[in-house]
Amino acid sequence: MLFRQLFDTQSSTYTYLLADTEAGEAVLIDPVYEQARRDQALLNELGLELLYTLETHVHADHVTGAWLLRGGTGSKICLSGDGGTEGADRLLSHGDRIEFGARYLSVRATPGHTAGCITYVLDTEEMAFTGDCLLIRGCGRTDFQGGDAGEMYQSIHTQIFTLPAHCLLYPGHDYRGLTTTSVEEEKAFNPRLGGQLSQSDFVGFMDNLGLDHPKKMAVAVPANMKCGRPEDDNIPADEPTWAALTYTFAGIWEVQPHWLEENLDVAQILDVREEDEFDGPLGRIPGAKLIPLGILAERAEELHKDKPIVAVCRAGGRSAQATVILRRSGFTDIANLAGGMLLWRAQHCAVEGGRD
Repeated sequence: MLFRQLFDTQSSTYTYLLADTEAGEAVLIDPVYEQARRDQALLNELGLELLYTLETHVHADHVTGAWLLRGGTGSKICLSGDGGTEGADRLLSHGDRIEFGARYLSVRATPGHTAGCITYVLDTEEMAFTGDCLLIRGCGRTDFQGGDAGEMYQSIHTQIFTLPAHCLLYPGHDYRGLTTTSVEEEKAFNPRLGGQLSQSDFVGFMDNLGLDHPKKMAVAVPANMKCGRPEDDNIPADEPTWAALTYTFAGIWEVQPHWLEENLDVAQILDVREEDEFDGPLGRIPGAKLIPLGILAERAEELHKDKPIVAVCRAGGRSAQATVILRRSGFTDIANLAGGMLLWRAQHCAVEGGRD
């Protein structure tokens, strides 16, 4: 099984990717709206089909990426039937299974933070994804969205603490950089729930937290009640349209050689190799401008900001860094040539100079 823990820095949200690599089927737990492009790029690079996006609850601190990913991948949206949402493909109940390849996640109802909180438990009971119910040495708040401290205490003790002691627990958030914990650890050391703390101790603690409401609550909750669907049903118009581009998990826009060969007049071709390479055996793309990577920052003003730029090098590594440098210099429409001159030559695209 493939497992990835992803992170959104703005909301401190963890998104989890699980996949049966033999079947090529995946699920994504708690995707974030602003990270949908990143998540889809990772799926594409790993050759995975996203079957389901799974929500642990209706979030108040970020908007889910479920609706965007459904549009981009054809995945189905799954979340608790007790959350009062609309637009989901499958409403989940306690005891349900979400299958991907030969693996599955079982659903455990764990209300308390919200009425519709659920925990996903891997088939082997070696991993569980607790959302905002149980955090690392903490737990989610219980003072809005149908929260109930007594109910949360029961949820954690009957549905999470009954898992094997070695079961790893993965929360929906962490604000200190912590990534995982275990049932054994939380039962012993959680300052709100562990040791000999009783339900009345827990309720008294939670009733006196005095926290401010999440900053994005007024936006996030209404959007998440519709599975992240925007009011106007429009996908954000921040994707570049000047070329047939793909987005990589590394955060780089890329263009393929054959598209660029057919559209050389659309962009400025920036070659960031050294001069001996530019004049060397691989040749160069017709019309390319040479500015070696090491001096690109100081010579960036030689390029035009009103025309897109495609950066190229031998294999695509230095040119990927060139796109980062150019963005720092205020350029916006930038792409990397996938595979560099090696792929350009392998696909028999036109060159100046060079030799067979």
